[in-house]
Amino acid sequence: MPSTIDQIIRQATQQLAASSPSPRLDAEILVMYATGLTRTALITRAQELLSPESEVRLHELFARRERGEPVAYLTGKREFWSLDLSVTPDVLIPRPETELLVEQALIRIPEKTEWTIADLGTGSGAVALAIAKERPRCHIIATDYFDAALAVARGNAQRLNIGNIEFLHGSWLAALPGTTLDMIVSNPPYVREGDPHLKQGDVCFEPEVALVAGMNGLDAIRRIATDAVSCLRPGGWLLLEHGYDQAQTVRRQLETHGYDMVASCRDPAGHERITLGRLKA
Repeated sequence: MPSTIDQIIRQATQQLAASSPSPRLDAEILVMYATGLTRTALITRAQELLSPESEVRLHELFARRERGEPVAYLTGKREFWSLDLSVTPDVLIPRPETELLVEQALIRIPEKTEWTIADLGTGSGAVALAIAKERPRCHIIATDYFDAALAVARGNAQRLNIGNIEFLHGSWLAALPGTTLDMIVSNPPYVREGDPHLKQGDVCFEPEVALVAGMNGLDAIRRIATDAVSCLRPGGWLLLEHGYDQAQTVRRQLETHGYDMVASCRDPAGHERITLGRLKA
């Protein structure tokens, strides 16, 4: 017999309980994705029968999620800073804690300024697009070494109609020779090689090259902190996301390279997640 919307959600919640930290939410998102229903419709139409085609598709999606595949890759979407972003396995899935990077950048960018700001390793474009939306007079340059990632970011910019942004191919600041910047932001790789978390949860489906940065996870951060000195104007800002236990080391890196006003900011879980500094004038 065909299942009702309510039945399929309850069945999926049980199916995903052992493999997902949020089985009910995952089930609802996948049902909305497969059927086109809103969250309100899941309630008001809970007793409607699913079509055979929808039910077959949902069982396939539930099986893939049970094997650990991230919901964002299954649906091709993720919300970040109230932006509906497209995501693919070529990019990291934007995470809520990275919104702290956007928040701290916006605190330091005057509302009506026309700064030039670079987002290094942009991936889906989440950080760059959020800043571009909030500061439309600024010129945002989003770089990435991987063409597939840049294609995702460009597509997001076009679909969201955010025009004060350009995309450049290259490794970190090598994509910006001769450019003077007012701010640099980056959520670079910062996971240690061999970290057991790489084999757990959503992370094991994400591109490892966008996660891992050497034996101690700091290779990319060191490179950016060093090279940013020659690209930032005096008084320009560098903001970096990093691992929960790396803040002290990153602060030392920035202080060593001539940044002042160096500080770390805590995410909602209480972890020092963002470290920032201003290049001395």
